Amino acid sequence: MDGTDRTAPTRSAVKLTYDDFVLFPDDRKRHELIDGEHYVTPSPNLRHQRVLGRLYLAIGNYLAIHPVGEVFCAPLDVVFSHFDVVEPDILYVSHERAAEVLVPQHVRGVPELVVEIASKGTRRRDGTIKRRLYERVGVSEYWVVDPEIDVVRVYRNTGNIFERPIELRRDAGDTLTTPLMQGLEIALAGVFAG
Repeated sequence: MDGTDRTAPTRSAVKLTYDDFVLFPDDRKRHELIDGEHYVTPSPNLRHQRVLGRLYLAIGNYLAIHPVGEVFCAPLDVVFSHFDVVEPDILYVSHERAAEVLVPQHVRGVPELVVEIASKGTRRRDGTIKRRLYERVGVSEYWVVDPEIDVVRVYRNTGNIFERPIELRRDAGDTLTTPLMQGLEIALAGVFAG
């Protein structure tokens, strides 16, 4: 992102819906609806894209060897409800869940894993508003990746709430793993390199 704080929603007296969402301009910005409020984020910066690419590639390589699901990256709409449409940086859907959530245009339902790469313009929203949304709809695991401080916060859903996040750090030599993909190991030194 360009560092500009654009986390404030576009205020409206009426909640916007998916019908409104599909009319938003194709302007290379990320448009999202959370509880009917419109959020706009500028296109990401190079650091964001490098981190996204490394994570996507690591998960994709794992899935090529262990074909247990599919990984997708933005832009791809995830429609949770008529009032909640987001565009996560990365998401994972298992083969078991694919038939119920993957439709030709987008994801309609809840992926198991959602990854957001934070920036100055999205950090607060990723850690609060989006975290609450992902918890409420039943996302199994949510990663907030912060390239500014080389940290990943992992939220795991147990009993319809996210546990206290596990914080993994590049400077500690931590490796990212998930019970959703047994054997997946992503060294943070590689994710945050350069």
